[in-house]
Amino acid sequence: MITLRPSKERGQADHGWLKSQHSFSFADYHDPKHMGWGNLRVINEDRVAAGAGFGKHGHRDMEIISYVLSGELAHQDSMGNIKTIPPGDVQRMSAGSGVTHSEFNHAKDQVTHFLQIWIQPNVTGIAPGYEQKTIPASQKRGALRLIASSDGAQDSVTLHADAALYSGLFDGDERAQMALDPRRKAYVHLVRGALEVNGQAIDAGDALLLDGETSITLANGRDAEVLVFDLAP
Repeated sequence: MITLRPSKERGQADHGWLKSQHSFSFADYHDPKHMGWGNLRVINEDRVAAGAGFGKHGHRDMEIISYVLSGELAHQDSMGNIKTIPPGDVQRMSAGSGVTHSEFNHAKDQVTHFLQIWIQPNVTGIAPGYEQKTIPASQKRGALRLIASSDGAQDSVTLHADAALYSGLFDGDERAQMALDPRRKAYVHLVRGALEVNGQAIDAGDALLLDGETSITLANGRDAEVLVFDLAP
């Protein structure tokens, strides 16, 4: 079964310095029909104004992925990490037993546009951890490139969760197919452009929730960037 989650139906938040769209219930947006999918709990599409950001705040027992689309995100945390996350990098922070961090856009004239993704871990109370890797666009061109996984395979960042995340870029005749375990759940989030997934057309910000499917085929992209999640049931 494949269910469409249209972009326009996501939760909306406008704080002036931050404009956010919530795929699942988050903060002041609550929809009991959209509390998560499998162990995927949060996908927030955030646009942070120049010179603004999230001050120091805490998390625990959550796997948090930042995926920057444009601009840069400055990260600082209680583990001593001071990092800049540009487009093309994937960052994973394991909150574990507790971590505080801040995220800012230090640019004077550019919005930082990024996805904040939370996945529920399969272990709790672990020491907090941080990992960041650059994934070249050439490895995502016309393919689904593994960027996060439970075992760090294919030079992906390592999640303390029963989940895997793939990223792909598709345009024109480029296409890819991936087998799915029908006992698990999958989730497709189109970051930008347009794409057909198992023959169904979607546009930027749209998502598909897959349950009981045995494969996924991506084709007929138009400047498409997509994330595909393999998730615990």
